[in-house]
Amino acid sequence: MSRKRKKLPQKRDSSADVPKIGYVLGTDFDNLCCGEYTSLDKCPEIMTACRTYAELIGSMTIYLMANTKNGDVRIRNALSRKIDIDPMPTMTRSQWMETIVMNLMLYGKGNSIVVPHTREGIIQSLEPISADRVSFIPVGNSYRDYKVLIDGVTRNPDNLLHFTYNPDKYYLWKGRGVDVSLRDLAKNLKQASATENGFMSSKWKPSIIVKVDAMIDEFSTPEGRQKILDDYVRSAEVGQPWLIPGEQFQVEQIRPLSLADLAITDTVELDRKMVAAIFGLPPFVLGVGEYNQKAWNNFIQTRLRPVAMKIAQEMTKKLIISDEWYLKFNERSLMDWDVVTTSQMLSGLYDRGVITGNEIRDSIGYDPKEGLDELHLLENYLPIDRLGDQKKLLQGGEE
Repeated sequence: MSRKRKKLPQKRDSSADVPKIGYVLGTDFDNLCCGEYTSLDKCPEIMTACRTYAELIGSMTIYLMANTKNGDVRIRNALSRKIDIDPMPTMTRSQWMETIVMNLMLYGKGNSIVVPHTREGIIQSLEPISADRVSFIPVGNSYRDYKVLIDGVTRNPDNLLHFTYNPDKYYLWKGRGVDVSLRDLAKNLKQASATENGFMSSKWKPSIIVKVDAMIDEFSTPEGRQKILDDYVRSAEVGQPWLIPGEQFQVEQIRPLSLADLAITDTVELDRKMVAAIFGLPPFVLGVGEYNQKAWNNFIQTRLRPVAMKIAQEMTKKLIISDEWYLKFNERSLMDWDVVTTSQMLSGLYDRGVITGNEIRDSIGYDPKEGLDELHLLENYLPIDRLGDQKKLLQGGEE
């Protein structure tokens, strides 16, 4: 005879009596959050700062200079043309230099590699290498020697152009850029942009609130609420007054929350100033403040010029064989000089016999003319070798 097994009383879940609270996060709030990691090349302010360096250095002429007893003179030959006009067959010179500077300032984290291709000792092309294809390997435990891996192939740095920015404190031959200093600023700027976009696209910003008695039957359905708006609130003409029953309606006007209340503008402006300070840029380049001529010229002389000089020195060291030749950038072309100041400076130099008329015409973009290659002084603009022929120096006038 089978014995029936008694059913044990089921244990009651005490948590069932506990009221549960659920939270629903609407899609409007998704735009207000951004991820933890922010790539520097995705930040418009940082890209603008790096592009400013790249475009300005890319627009400067590269001079091949020679040391002489009377000063340095410019050389124009096949080497100067290759470096300044046609360094890479598939790129213009400006695009080629911008690629080098962008790798140096941003993509390569302070490092930019260029591979020279030669044939019988003559430079055929100078190929810039993408930062993703390059890695640096120290040799043993040495802090001085290293190798460069390009697509997994080991290369000797003596045969490459290795431009660096902000040297590393341990491996002095390696640059480290400014990504550590800019990481938090890039995150803040991205969060500010996400907050602004989410705020501007949010639909929860009514300018007028109408308080309606809930006992009205029409208020219980969307159609009824729309009918109330059509009957009492909306008007046929602009400026026409509303006629509403005072016992059932109450109209309140509110001021929606603005970006000024969130202090987004002040935060973004402060972060932009910090980015400009790290790069040494005038704040107006990043849209903060107004243009200042002295600040611009100071930036060209103190911040842009040293970066261009590092590039020129590396190219001189690896590409120039002669001990008397070197490369330099013409940073004077980037200086902001107004027409009055320029004319006064050139006129003063011409009056004192420092420059010729054709040198003045060349500096302002005019073609040379005959008879303007001699140096003159202020007195009747005589040639220097005829200063003794001045009439006031002769006894008895013309005789």
